[in-house]
Amino acid sequence: MTAFPVLPHELHGDGPHKVIAVHGWFADRSAYDPVLPNLDLASFQYAVVDLRGYGEARDVKGAYTTAEGAADVITLADRLGWDRFSLVGHSMGGCIAQRTVAVAPGRVRRIVGVSPVPASGLPLPPDQWELFSAAADNPENRRIIIDITTGGRRPSAWLDRMVRRSLERSDVKAFRAWLDSWAGEDFHGQIDGSPVPALAVVGALDPALTAEVQRATWTRWFPRAELVELPSCGHYAMDEAPLDLIRLMEDFLRADGQSDRAGA
Repeated sequence: MTAFPVLPHELHGDGPHKVIAVHGWFADRSAYDPVLPNLDLASFQYAVVDLRGYGEARDVKGAYTTAEGAADVITLADRLGWDRFSLVGHSMGGCIAQRTVAVAPGRVRRIVGVSPVPASGLPLPPDQWELFSAAADNPENRRIIIDITTGGRRPSAWLDRMVRRSLERSDVKAFRAWLDSWAGEDFHGQIDGSPVPALAVVGALDPALTAEVQRATWTRWFPRAELVELPSCGHYAMDEAPLDLIRLMEDFLRADGQSDRAGA
């Protein structure tokens, strides 16, 4: 793991409940742009980050693993002076959120996984592995993956925009390396039985990270887990159902029973 100062990030709001938002495989922190205008910035302060290989950290070298991502998240929290914080993670970012719980369980208040990859990884059949592994160099593969995971129901222009953003804001080698980690690594034994409250939000149109997958993983390992399925949504709830996602996410985070000390 290669050290560097701190994950590039934006701060939104000045509320007492601190939240770090981690993006997924296909995007940098701009993945959260659709939800930013309607967040409760009086109750929460959000740090929206770029992982190594993405956005402002596109050229930052590293191992590109969920363990490294979790360590970088904790380093950011330290730099911000956040002793206690919650996490929101989309897809691969949801896996990193779980890694952070494994590494620093006493510091995490709550986690929200948006179509989260399980802590056991996501084994892919050979044909799917070929599709995903070649997506680093093949934009059409990226488009096919986005289309499939949103039920084949999204506009062509939106698919094209998502692919363009993915290409512009990720490093090809990093993109490929991240796949090996989030798909192939199994660390669920480190979080099994965790008391951290954990919400998983999935889309009914996503055939990969389904409610059934989360019941077999997320809700089994987190005794205080909740699971919500959005009926007209696929893998990208921030784009497909931003207002529904915000309401679910912030209601869950707001339910935290701890006193909101400054910096907590």
